[in-house]
Amino acid sequence: MIFENIDLKDIDAQQQSSKRISLDCKATVQLGNLSWGGLTRGDRQADDHDRGDKETYIPCGIVDEDTGDLFIGFGSSSKTSDFIVDALKSWWAKLSTQAQKQIPSLQIKVDNGPENSGVRTQFLNRMVDWVDQIGKPVQLVYYPPYHSKYNPIERCWGILEQHWNGTKLIDLPTLLGWAQSMIWKGAHPVIELNQSIYPKGIP
Repeated sequence: MIFENIDLKDIDAQQQSSKRISLDCKATVQLGNLSWGGLTRGDRQADDHDRGDKETYIPCGIVDEDTGDLFIGFGSSSKTSDFIVDALKSWWAKLSTQAQKQIPSLQIKVDNGPENSGVRTQFLNRMVDWVDQIGKPVQLVYYPPYHSKYNPIERCWGILEQHWNGTKLIDLPTLLGWAQSMIWKGAHPVIELNQSIYPKGIP
């Protein structure tokens, strides 16, 4: 097992050779005839109240701080430790074999939310299994309470919000299409849909 759990203040210069990524989940997105925070785009009028639509999706984003590449996995179940680690595994699997080999170690910046806490048993168990699988040293860098806004992935969420501002995300193809068409660092993100069911309450 090759695994480290460190605090942000403990990072030193020798760790700068790591592949630096930032990971976080955005607030749940509800589908329906609703306008997202702005003037409605298109000819139809959006509903002025919640009609009880229940279809929701959870975006989990990973941004490569070195290249600017952005990955967004949309989950249709629950935001859990397993969902987050599976998103991380999907991001890694989409790298070429050559790119994986060239990465000496990974530095992952996260907030200290309940699903990816440094004392969350399920999250750490899944991370240890994944680290053993890829054979790379991994450092989890946690932001202090109320400072997660400085996590680089948060800037990606801001761009996404501006991009689909006023859009009626009426169905899944519309949601994925708008996410795919956003621009971050001059490129479109990689989008993936995860329809696995994740039970809540796993400690």
